[in-house]
Amino acid sequence: MSRGQTETLDEKHQRLLEAFVLRARRVEEHSLAADWDALVELTRMSINVRVDRGEVRISYELPPEEVVESAAARIRPILLEQEDCFHMKALSALGYTCRAAPQDAAWIRAARAEWRTRVSPSTRDESGYWVMAADTSTGEERDLDAHGLAMAWIYGDVVHHDPERRKEGDTFGLRDRFRAAVSLVAWAMVGTIELLNFVRALNEAGMLKLRQEVFDEQVALKSTVWEERAEMYYAPVGAQPPSLATSAMPEGWLPLSKASDLSVFRHHIAGQLLNTERSPSMTHLPSPEEIEAARTPAGGWKRDQLAAWGVPWPPPKGWKDELAERWKAARPDGPPAPPPTSAPADSSPRTRSTSADRRQRGRTGRSCPTPLLVPGCSLA
Repeated sequence: MSRGQTETLDEKHQRLLEAFVLRARRVEEHSLAADWDALVELTRMSINVRVDRGEVRISYELPPEEVVESAAARIRPILLEQEDCFHMKALSALGYTCRAAPQDAAWIRAARAEWRTRVSPSTRDESGYWVMAADTSTGEERDLDAHGLAMAWIYGDVVHHDPERRKEGDTFGLRDRFRAAVSLVAWAMVGTIELLNFVRALNEAGMLKLRQEVFDEQVALKSTVWEERAEMYYAPVGAQPPSLATSAMPEGWLPLSKASDLSVFRHHIAGQLLNTERSPSMTHLPSPEEIEAARTPAGGWKRDQLAAWGVPWPPPKGWKDELAERWKAARPDGPPAPPPTSAPADSSPRTRSTSADRRQRGRTGRSCPTPLLVPGCSLA
């Protein structure tokens, strides 16, 4: 839609739903969601109580804080009213679409009511529990419900440093704030993934007309170790870069090959910026047949075997498909190389990636020639 053009109601609803699908799929890819039953269990705020010789002991078994913190970061835009992917906006868009389908409309109303109760409770009873604390030396007493404690952790400890939130929750300590946040984050993830699956079902049934790209686009990296075929060119600092991605390389740019002197890429602070040795964590790129042949009698794979393929332990979801794609791309008869890309505007070494995680550029230094990396063909 061009700038200044009025957006129709249908277009607005589709835009909001597509934004929700993309963010919800990223939530779905989080490690906490890998075990659905365990994620649901975290929403129940259950505690373990032990009575020993008249003394009551309460224990908790929760995920590592940094794991929940990363989940909170992924879910946060879905909790914010100003975001296109806000959960309630998606529900409103679906309510409009399903207004003539009584069963679907009833599901949406129930989902809206449950979300409001769990994510934005209006009473302490709806919040589930509250904590009371007293300072016996001063006589000061404070209390805060689970939702307030969770918000103090999310906005005071994690994604912001909100002084009011911190002041509200400081009396109760980090553990109480975190304990409350776990169930909130887990429930928001559950509600989000359930709504995502509902949207998927409606789209497959033809009731929605969302673009297929929002269901197929890569939304999270399963592995941060990879290798890709490329052509690389370099030139002295200050050399004229190509004007367009399809432009020919200007004078002064040379292709990198095995015969190139890599010492020109040595930086006085960062050291050697380029080398031709392969990463130890990627010693072998197996074919799909080799992967299957390496299965143990129990049906899995040994840790050292996965490490030789550059796969972390425990192996993330989709690791076999990713290895298969990398193996196909590395074959001599693999896909053709894309046209040369443009160089960066300054003289810093840059790389250009056309893999599924979209184009990314990163600086590596200034006092050295400017290399240009184009994935798609092997190093000559």
